Amino acid sequence: MKKTVLLLTVVLMFFLGACTMAPRYTQPEPPVPSEWPSGAAYEEKAEKPTAPAAAQLPWRDFITDERLREIIETALLNNRDLRMAALNVELTKAMYGISTASLLPSVNAIGTWFRERVPADLSPSGSAYTSEKFSVNLGITAWEIDFFGRIRSLKDKALEEYLATEEARRGFQLALISAVAQSYLALAADREALKLVTATLEAQETSYKLIRKRYEVGMASEIDLRRAQSQVEIARGDVARYSQWVAQDENALNLLVGSIVKEELLPANLESISPPKEFSAGVSSEVLLRRPDVVAAEHRLKAAHANIGTARAAFFPRISLTTTVGTASADLAGLFKSGSGVWSFAPQIIMPIFDARTWFAYRVTKVEREMSVAQYEKTIQTAFREVADALAVKGTINKQLAAQQALVDAVTETYRLAQLRYDKGIDSYLSVLDAQRSFYSAQQALIMLRLAQASNLIGLYKTLGGGQENQDNNK
Repeated sequence: MKKTVLLLTVVLMFFLGACTMAPRYTQPEPPVPSEWPSGAAYEEKAEKPTAPAAAQLPWRDFITDERLREIIETALLNNRDLRMAALNVELTKAMYGISTASLLPSVNAIGTWFRERVPADLSPSGSAYTSEKFSVNLGITAWEIDFFGRIRSLKDKALEEYLATEEARRGFQLALISAVAQSYLALAADREALKLVTATLEAQETSYKLIRKRYEVGMASEIDLRRAQSQVEIARGDVARYSQWVAQDENALNLLVGSIVKEELLPANLESISPPKEFSAGVSSEVLLRRPDVVAAEHRLKAAHANIGTARAAFFPRISLTTTVGTASADLAGLFKSGSGVWSFAPQIIMPIFDARTWFAYRVTKVEREMSVAQYEKTIQTAFREVADALAVKGTINKQLAAQQALVDAVTETYRLAQLRYDKGIDSYLSVLDAQRSFYSAQQALIMLRLAQASNLIGLYKTLGGGQENQDNNK
């Protein structure tokens, strides 16, 4: 019995020290330039030289508006999609625990009572008899000894899948923070635009009333009256449309947050929101390797490597062990008496000779690894494009804003002069309508550009992978 225990110990030590047959993992070279693109669209550097890198800036420091920060905190607690992502992490963690437990033997205690009647024609003595047996055993049943690392490769695969889901949860959290902030900004922009179109409607109605009075006394033509009326109806339609958009923005924000956002936390316009903190995108594109989606893709690539080890191990023998030790007796009273001990030791080896499925399964794992490499490289390329696009906007948005502000100033003066010329009878009302349309469109475009400027900074923070704090769910 001591020799058996010693043998089991040696086998266990050898098993625990076994290695896998998975190929050595080498991180693929990123298929993108080592530095961010340069050129006319990137020549304007908005970041300050002393600004921190995005990875060193937790989102609570990046988002400076206290109301928006409170809304994001609520979203991190209540958002159902984020909750599902966290539960998915817990699920894969449990699956990894199952894979790890497969390395260890399963020990069971079994108690049996066997009673059998043997008829006379089957009895060696020629007389019928009844036999009875009691036994209690402690043993290991069909424990696979992982000499060639098959189970260990499965464990490594489960570990990488768990780590991939954890990164996916982290990436979704970062995306949720960005989505809430951008939805908040969109609501502010639409509310500001709603005030603009409401004021425009009031001005158009006032103008229409004046022209109608002039028409009634013969000082204005009917065509001027109808043109003024058409502008009122256009403005009225815009008020209804922006009212709809504001309501939809609020609904979208409530869905992201997972609850109704209090009115006092909602923005009145873009100027009422504290801008996010400036940060530096750096020079090297190596920061992309820390993005959650890129890290998750690499973990899936490592899982594919581990799966190759499982397929390779299938070509080698599988050794399992069943062993029990206990006591047995024909009488219940003698079950634990001296001399009633029993034991069994039954190792089993399965040697694969020919199974074409094994070869095809091995080919499948190699193709899956190449697919994972391609997906990993594509993820990096997509990330590079997203950052480059965001940097192109950041490098040009201030020039666009300056040009648009100058345009607003110009059309404002044009509108004022056109109105004066019409009031004095020098010009027709058509010139006033053209100036009104230009003035109205320029103001709307200015609001959208200011929204794009604020949203771009949030989008760039997200595409760079955010701050290190995003590794935690809600620290």
